[in-house]
Amino acid sequence: MGDTGGDRPRSVSPSVSPQRPRGVRPMPRLAVFALVVCALSVAAAVVAFVEGSFLGIVWVLLAGVTSNMAWFYLRKDRLSRRAS
Repeated sequence: MGDTGGDRPRSVSPSVSPQRPRGVRPMPRLAVFALVVCALSVAAAVVAFVEGSFLGIVWVLLAGVTSNMAWFYLRKDRLSRRAS
């Protein structure tokens, strides 16, 4: 099918590798996923209510749960950084 590059030698130059500035840490992956699901469920709730469907209530509830998940994972990451 496609070439995955498994048989070719890899040459990585140290000057090409991406460097993060000091003190900058990426967001936890689960928090990012929860924020994406939250934004999509809010959009789905708006569309459902505009169309006159009460199914939007389910989307609002899902947005609430996922926003709480994102807050939890962000807080957990912040506390683990302070402990280390």
